[in-house]
Amino acid sequence: MPTGGENAHGMGRMDVVLDPGLLVARDAAALGPAQREAAMARLRGSTPDEPLDLLVVGGGVVGCGAALDAAARGLRVGLVEAGDLAIGTSSRSSRLAHGGLRYLEQGEFALVHEALTERGLLLDRLAPHLVRPVPFLFPVTGGVERSYAGVGVQLYDMLSRVGAYGGTMPRPRTLSRAAVHGLAPGLRVEATAGAVRFHDAQIDDARHTVALARTAAQRGAAVATGVRVVGLLRVPEPPDGPAADHHGGLHLPGHPPGGQHGEHHHHGSRQADQGAERTPLRVAGAVLRDEGTGTQFVAHARVVLSAAGVWTDDLLAMATGEPPAGTVRRSKGVHLVIPRRAFRSTTAVIARTPHSVLFLLPWSEHWLVGSTDTDDNGPRETPGVDLADVDYLLGQANRWLTRPLVLDDVVGVYAGLRPLLSAGQGETTKLSREHAVMSPVPGFVAIAGGKYTTYRAMARDAVDEVAEQLPAPVAECSTDEIPLVGADGYRAQWAGRVRRAEAAGLEVGKVERLLRRHGDRTEGVLELVAADPRLAEPLHRDGRVIRAEAIIAARDEGARSLADILIRRTRLAVQTRDRALSAAQDTAELVAPILGWDQARIAAETDALLAAQPAVPTAVR
Repeated sequence: MPTGGENAHGMGRMDVVLDPGLLVARDAAALGPAQREAAMARLRGSTPDEPLDLLVVGGGVVGCGAALDAAARGLRVGLVEAGDLAIGTSSRSSRLAHGGLRYLEQGEFALVHEALTERGLLLDRLAPHLVRPVPFLFPVTGGVERSYAGVGVQLYDMLSRVGAYGGTMPRPRTLSRAAVHGLAPGLRVEATAGAVRFHDAQIDDARHTVALARTAAQRGAAVATGVRVVGLLRVPEPPDGPAADHHGGLHLPGHPPGGQHGEHHHHGSRQADQGAERTPLRVAGAVLRDEGTGTQFVAHARVVLSAAGVWTDDLLAMATGEPPAGTVRRSKGVHLVIPRRAFRSTTAVIARTPHSVLFLLPWSEHWLVGSTDTDDNGPRETPGVDLADVDYLLGQANRWLTRPLVLDDVVGVYAGLRPLLSAGQGETTKLSREHAVMSPVPGFVAIAGGKYTTYRAMARDAVDEVAEQLPAPVAECSTDEIPLVGADGYRAQWAGRVRRAEAAGLEVGKVERLLRRHGDRTEGVLELVAADPRLAEPLHRDGRVIRAEAIIAARDEGARSLADILIRRTRLAVQTRDRALSAAQDTAELVAPILGWDQARIAAETDALLAAQPAVPTAVR
């Protein structure tokens, strides 16, 4: 098979020619080009007489969770996302499935208990391939703090066991300085009076969100990314209420009237319009734009659900016709990525900071250091990371480390925006992580606030509100019983991993890593490797992701750009100093037959990758 030349960064490229059948998705839960085309046809095919029951706006964890919840209840569901699945906050978290130890100090006992219950479900039933226990050390500086922290962690552990489903962790323990040093030689022993050891859980947030979307699609939801809401259909409320048919004039503030297949919606006489303005309005769907082609069309729906995170106020304004009300306040959380060798420890660390907490979290061959919690008024699409953010996190970490971290240790950065419920002025660290469901006008529901771990409960509450506005009874939530894509056969495949590795001619560690990312869909990756063993080679010289995974991302996981693959599906752009630029050409050529790219598109995708992934800030010389 021919071998390509080298790219600009010295990485040799090997051309791969596969049987075309291997480039076509065969999994009913696949999100690929053909699935998107079918989803778009279903959205376009909705009519006032045969609308969707629910149109979800937002492809983050709550939106995908709501699409799955509604589809599992038997509803006709569409989900649209302007960018990629998990493109916002849902791929930029601390990657923890946790109750939030610090929320106990704020008296949020119900929130913590709910989150710990959800943690148990994720670990034991819903996504065991993407969620796993991780030990933590909570260093303390004196006897009083040691007792205080010990009691807090014991309460945290108790809440995880009372009425919770599964996910049982080892009991917490109070450790001496010597014991702490044995577990984490990189911690400054003289800075502590010991530590409390407990367990929590880590989650691959972006891959978990994709698994939710795939499971929703498998259950019948029409999932379409690259589709933006440009307006909401607002029609007069029928005299018989929400269950009645609605054929009134469309109110699209700021947008010309227009619908599917070029149909025109006539507003009637000026007098009729004025009468409609005095009539209560309901939302009856949305005007959507395909971001790939620029074409607009109408999707009709009985209810539109906004799960738009930091864009919630924009959707509320569209629904009500009033200026944004400031329902959501944006809090920026910055994380640093540093090599594992920079800090010697066998356990994660959580420590107090003047305003919040600091995490040092093991992640593959790296540590994640985070997070900040500050007000943000910058760009929502690509929140920035500046030198002050980096200096703050390095300074807080270095209070505890024997070898201080420096800027040169940082190989990557990322920032997410938490959509917190606004409570006026004050520090964002004090704002509740509770969520709220709103329905300011009939036919429209919005959910805001919350935290990643409680996504399923948030989705349940939102769909319960949607159900109240539908004409027929709706089944109860069942998502606590639905394993996500990759979960069903995971444990059996994990038990047989040694034999499977031998059969594939791979190291056991490589198969284990694939199982923890793809679960029982690992066989699809290994099928590609069997067709061409060169697909088992690393995609990037500084990472463990193999080349076959790029093909899987485009074929089965909804990736439609280099940024989708290298930032969210594989994390390579976040975890390598060159932002995965040296892997860009190879990745693009591997997926070009699936996504229909030519060389001009490949060049444009590379530029877009660098624009989407922030670089590590550099010090002023």
